[in-house]
Amino acid sequence: MRIDQDSDVPPYEQVRLHFAQAIAARELPVGAKLPTVRALAADLGLAVNTVARAYRELEEAGLVETRGRAGTVVSAAGDRGRERVVRAARAYAATATEVGLTADEALEIIRAALMV
Repeated sequence: MRIDQDSDVPPYEQVRLHFAQAIAARELPVGAKLPTVRALAADLGLAVNTVARAYRELEEAGLVETRGRAGTVVSAAGDRGRERVVRAARAYAATATEVGLTADEALEIIRAALMV
């Protein structure tokens, strides 16, 4: 992972996004242990609080869980969340088809919704 100091995206968000994408892509499987906050902060040249904020937001989203001294690991809840999104996407696709939207129109609606 690399932090782009020139990016408009704050460093904590870059960290959060990196892990969220890796979890979504299943590059980090359920139970995978994340580096400690202090170790990752040192590796990336960031403040401990910056990495802690990213981890806190990942935990609030249900993607990871902190197990005290055992550290922070990828949560099974994140996998279930992905399954919920897949089910919702299938339902949306069925509705979009039913009302006669083209694939491009349906995708444009999703893109707009994600920008909120």
